[in-house]
Amino acid sequence: MKYIMRLSLVSASVLLTFHMGSVAQGEIFPAEGPPGTTVTISGEGFGDFKNTQDNRVEFQGASALIQSWEPDFILVKVPLKATSGPVIVMNGGTTHEAGTFALQTVKITAIAPSTVEAGSLVTITGENFGNTAGSRDPNTMFGVNQVLINGIRAEVRRWRPNKIEVQIPANAMTGDVQVRLASSDPLPDGSCCAPVDYVVSNSKPLTVIPPIAYDPQMGPIGSKVVLSGQSFGTAAPKDGRVSFGGKPASIAQWSDRTIVVHVPLNAEPGPLVLHRDGQDRTIGSFDVVATEVGEYFPKKGPIGTLIIIRGKNFGIHSEGGDTAYAFDFEAANNGVTIGGVPGVIHRWLDDQIDVWVPFSAQSGPIVVKRGGGIPRADGTCCERKEVVKYMAGEFTVVRPKIDDYSPKEGGLDEVVTIKGSGFGEFLKISEATRLTLNQKAHSWQNYRLGEDISRTEAFINGLAVQVVSWTDTEIQVRIPRRQAFGIGNPEGFETDLMNGTLLIKRGSWDMLENGNCCKPKQWITIVGGPFKILRRGLPDTDYWNEKGRAQ
Repeated sequence: MKYIMRLSLVSASVLLTFHMGSVAQGEIFPAEGPPGTTVTISGEGFGDFKNTQDNRVEFQGASALIQSWEPDFILVKVPLKATSGPVIVMNGGTTHEAGTFALQTVKITAIAPSTVEAGSLVTITGENFGNTAGSRDPNTMFGVNQVLINGIRAEVRRWRPNKIEVQIPANAMTGDVQVRLASSDPLPDGSCCAPVDYVVSNSKPLTVIPPIAYDPQMGPIGSKVVLSGQSFGTAAPKDGRVSFGGKPASIAQWSDRTIVVHVPLNAEPGPLVLHRDGQDRTIGSFDVVATEVGEYFPKKGPIGTLIIIRGKNFGIHSEGGDTAYAFDFEAANNGVTIGGVPGVIHRWLDDQIDVWVPFSAQSGPIVVKRGGGIPRADGTCCERKEVVKYMAGEFTVVRPKIDDYSPKEGGLDEVVTIKGSGFGEFLKISEATRLTLNQKAHSWQNYRLGEDISRTEAFINGLAVQVVSWTDTEIQVRIPRRQAFGIGNPEGFETDLMNGTLLIKRGSWDMLENGNCCKPKQWITIVGGPFKILRRGLPDTDYWNEKGRAQ
């Protein structure tokens, strides 16, 4: 029986004298180590390998697994039941002492850090871990060395004789850490292999704490930061607080899995720390950044206009309103004002804000603002309050005006052109500004579209018309069919709809006083003048007869 390749011997070795036929000297390397260590015995006169019963190597009576046997070289694994003492080489009926091997104990001396989150890296220092964890294949016949955390196997990142680096598995829990060295001993007849067993080190405790995520990791003062985890408690403890660079933040919400805070006025870049139950825990690092406002457009428009503001570090928008900790100053003062009137936020990104011009808006400055505070000792807002304002520029609120329209009368489906100024942009649908749509949809609640669906409308004789085109200075609409004549009777044309008025409407909302959206929608109406719907474009007589009989 010939086993795998011959290993190169390291020059530094322990020389041991033994008697074996013509052999004068031999050497064992290494001469010490824990069970499972691969040991080489070199010299002369070992003879040829015949079988696992005639050719044996024993460590104080415990048979070793032979991996390779040559006349001048033997490679074996130190068996699990080995003890310190002579190593015996047996070839047939001849027994010779090859030297002495000192069995060493696997020992953990320290674990750093001793308190970690799942997924973190931990360094285990100690003695006699061996050079490698072994094959990456856990099914190898020689076994694989392991590190267990409370019985759960950890992922080995690096393995050295006196240092091991592992990653804490997601399902690990607080408990003892053990290093286990695999040992593959031979069967009683010397053949391979008995089931893999392990030599276990001493135990060292490790505390595994639930991970805490936070978002965002940077933002301006007043910005909302959400901590997500578990076992925070249903309410903030007396000493519960969150600090940014050592400065406590106002607590907007505290539940068992979520903590919501606002970056305080005096926050500094640095560690984000959660303090509770007398202990500090560093969650990560937070960078406090300054908001920068860049360009915006358009510069003028009627109510309901969507203004786009570009910039940097706008942070996360917090809708105002009541919270578990009473009035949320930061959230209520987080928004955009137009001429001093709060606008309706359509979208708030870190580099762009889209805001609707409210119904009560006045011409004046566009201001991006954030409420910031310094909390009281109990974490509630606020010992000090301040609204930080960033000027974007001036906006002019214009009132739509109709200068002329033609024709002043027309048949069904004919196009009417309306000329004027300040019509703004045509908005087909604005339901996206209704914040309850997202809120209810997220909670799987039914939501019914209401009358607030549109912001721009045109009417002829009280009938909503189809918009063909809409610009700031010209609108084209089509004379409506619906209800313009009685169904089934050409004489049933409704005379009260023949004569009326052409007008356009534009609507928008105002925010509530607590910063939430929104008050009932309001409209401005611009009257163009009288309009007459003619009997032109009606179906012919045959249509009426056939349709009338059919009904």
